[in-house]
Amino acid sequence: MIKNIKTTLSKGTVIPSLTFIVGICILSAIYPKLTNELLSVIKNFIFVNLNYVYVWSVTIFVIFLIYLMFSKYGNIRLGKNDSKPEYSFFSWISMLFAAGMGIGLMYFSVAEPIQHFSNEVFDGNSIVKRTKDAQLYTFFHWGIHAWAIYCIVGLSLAYFAYRYSLPLSLRSCLYPLLKDKIKGRWGNMIDIFALCSTFFGITTTLGFGVVQINSGLETLGILPESSFLYQVLIVIVLVSLSIISAVSGVDKGVRILSNINIASVIILLLFVLALGPTVYLINSFTEGIGNYITNFFNLTFSTHVYETEMQSWFYDWTILYWAWWISWSPYVGLFIAKISKGRTIREFVTAVLIIPTLFNFIWMSIFGNSAIWLDINVADGILSKLSKNPDALMFRFLEYLPLSNVASFFTVMIIIIFFVTSADSGIFVMNSIATKNAKVSPKWQTIGWGVLLAILALLLLNAGGLASLQSMTLITALPFSIIMLLFIVSLLKALSIDKSYYERDFSVSTIPWSGASWRNRLKQIISFNDKNNVNNFLKTIVKEAFIDLQKEFAENNIQVKINYYENPERIEIEIKYDIVNNFIYGVKNDSKIVSDYLLNEDNLPDIENNRSFYPKSYFGDDRVGYDVQLFTKNELISDVLKHYERFIEIISEEKNEMFISSNTNQRLK
Repeated sequence: MIKNIKTTLSKGTVIPSLTFIVGICILSAIYPKLTNELLSVIKNFIFVNLNYVYVWSVTIFVIFLIYLMFSKYGNIRLGKNDSKPEYSFFSWISMLFAAGMGIGLMYFSVAEPIQHFSNEVFDGNSIVKRTKDAQLYTFFHWGIHAWAIYCIVGLSLAYFAYRYSLPLSLRSCLYPLLKDKIKGRWGNMIDIFALCSTFFGITTTLGFGVVQINSGLETLGILPESSFLYQVLIVIVLVSLSIISAVSGVDKGVRILSNINIASVIILLLFVLALGPTVYLINSFTEGIGNYITNFFNLTFSTHVYETEMQSWFYDWTILYWAWWISWSPYVGLFIAKISKGRTIREFVTAVLIIPTLFNFIWMSIFGNSAIWLDINVADGILSKLSKNPDALMFRFLEYLPLSNVASFFTVMIIIIFFVTSADSGIFVMNSIATKNAKVSPKWQTIGWGVLLAILALLLLNAGGLASLQSMTLITALPFSIIMLLFIVSLLKALSIDKSYYERDFSVSTIPWSGASWRNRLKQIISFNDKNNVNNFLKTIVKEAFIDLQKEFAENNIQVKINYYENPERIEIEIKYDIVNNFIYGVKNDSKIVSDYLLNEDNLPDIENNRSFYPKSYFGDDRVGYDVQLFTKNELISDVLKHYERFIEIISEEKNEMFISSNTNQRLK
């Protein structure tokens, strides 16, 4: 009976991943304190001694993406050149936004600014300085740098999946470096890492989300208390909704819920803006943007090495955030890539970096600055005193606004929808990784991921093991940051080849062609020459052409010399001048590496090895030459005269004196 169960799961990825995931979760549940202490030691060692790896990695991500936005590669489409986006712009932005930040926005929008504002490390500053710094650091942690991390993974996945027709899998992002090795052990290792990282990240985030929902329902009086029993009920209901949404697919469940979510978030945003200190919020947002732009590079490179009192804060906030976003990037990047087919690279990078960042700034300004303003002017520091209880801080903040019960209820609904959209997209992504992006999977697999997610999240909630899992998630970010840097190397290599492929014109040697010698030309095109064949071409066609030219130049009182060289074999025609550089046109025996695919291609003549030789032209002024193997003798003579005519034209112009008045010839020695 078990043998008849259909599955698309990849055993090489799933079995090691589940073994590690379940093992870590059970260990964290049975020995939560010991496991957390051990993992915390490792995490703290990395944060203190290797924090520069995170700082430099994120900095390189940002610089690389800004370069791509303005580079010649920006017009390359994520798919075929005629691909069109599958989703409307609003739906696309809604889905990537819901997957990218989700519950975190609700959890930290009030908590982080208040925690920065009330942190002991800033006690010596004035209230104004503390308020500005709270907004600035919140912008920094939720801005361009965070989305650059997601963008690198999402762009790499989308490019190689839709442009190269590779599986939508992290292993594909290293294809230019590993080639076919991505199908074996190396590819499995990358996917195992991605699946574990995704599972750990979603489990911990959803665990904390359940606690916040429980706290909100308690505040509203819907539930009498915050307890594990009620958290079990919340998880059962919400994961069930997530499974239903995931089973219905991205086009239906995930897209519809994301659109509802973004609309609800905007309504709540406008509610707080209208009923809070409106003018103060608008002005503080304006000043906050200017402050962020002014300090952008300083924040990007800062490690607070000269401010020892800031070091602990730096590790607990900035480095933790970079590690957290990196650990989440396989999941978010995969989901963003899934919904981004047909976009151009420039459109993708600009939208992913700028639009969510701008919305985050607006959101954090309105909620965070409202909370700080109320804490100073109305609450008499009560919100600051609650800074260590972020689960309830959002709801306590809303109590100081009119219609607080309505706002709190609406907030709980948004958190629930965020929970469901994060879980359903997470389930979708985990199944995609586990199946190597199988197009159709049995529904029991999707349900199975949801059930496993719920069971392990509740197990850790009950045993107090979420902190251990969070530490494990942050630890995995270090090796993955290195892998992401390799993604950039891989992407640059592929983009360069891509651009060259589509912009390459016909060979120079084809310009003088007629149909007279088409049979011979066909044989030459499909052949791959060895070294001896090219040397024979030099000794016959090239040599005869140069000798004929030498005789004709002599008839016109121009002395021409023919030079012969070895290693590499080459022959050149040279016309000497006393004042300007000599004219040189040569042909040498050069070689190139033949693609492995052509070595195994049945529809071409056999190739003995992967190196093919060809006659390549070169010039005295060091311009790049080209393959001349398809030239007849007369066509080669014509090509030499074409370059000689160019030479005469250049030396006759006065403005070119600085380039031509040297007796040193740029030539091969």
